[in-house]
Amino acid sequence: MTDVVKFDISDYVATITINRPEAMNSMNPEVRLGLSQALDEVEQNKDIWIAVITGEGEKSFSAGADLKHFAKEKDATKDQKKSWKKMLAQTIPLTERWYFPKPIIAQVNGFALGGGLELALACDIIVAAEHAEFGLPEPRRGLIAGGGGVHRLPRMIGLKQAMGYMLTGRHMSANRAFELGLVNEVVKSSNLEEAVNKWIIDIKKCSPLSIRATKEAAMRGLDMPLAQAYHMHYDSERTRAQGSDTKEGPKAFAEKREPIWSGE
Repeated sequence: MTDVVKFDISDYVATITINRPEAMNSMNPEVRLGLSQALDEVEQNKDIWIAVITGEGEKSFSAGADLKHFAKEKDATKDQKKSWKKMLAQTIPLTERWYFPKPIIAQVNGFALGGGLELALACDIIVAAEHAEFGLPEPRRGLIAGGGGVHRLPRMIGLKQAMGYMLTGRHMSANRAFELGLVNEVVKSSNLEEAVNKWIIDIKKCSPLSIRATKEAAMRGLDMPLAQAYHMHYDSERTRAQGSDTKEGPKAFAEKREPIWSGE
């Protein structure tokens, strides 16, 4: 990982933290590469069942693209430009990992704007501090929310509401985001980590293979008519059906105990 992205693993949970609080956790090439490397590890490591993405500090989850970096690119040396280009060539953002297999929670600790909101939109669950704000202000900078924001937001909160925010660049409060169905839970800033941990605890009560099969079927099924989605065969479901956890669940229920999941 790069220095601007912190990565920790504890008890099957990976925490990915954008570590640029002095720049509102905005994303430059180093951040984008670090996030990509962290997501690769989450996807490949069998000892990671869940991931949490957040920003350092209490002010910003991520303010999106680092516009100051864009501005200085004009005066950068050839070596600098080459280095940044190389980083971006190695990067696959979460917004383009269409069927990421494991559940991801966005722990939104402040502003989630532009690419920061796009990152949160690509997560499965969003838990926000009550002071958080969400928005796609790119048009106010002569830009567009090209990281999937213009497509994901209308799908999640409805066309008219999304257009109202996208065509004005307005921010929405955490409570308004909750009302629109964009956010799963809003809590006091001091309770944010605790709230996320409660979601993690409940997810971990479920078989990791069942969670992955559920996520794949749900996400892939959105692209199909209902009947086709229902009859489709999903790789994660095939893996779940053949795994040992499929026997452990009913056995634990019969024995009146909590199941011990292996993730296999």
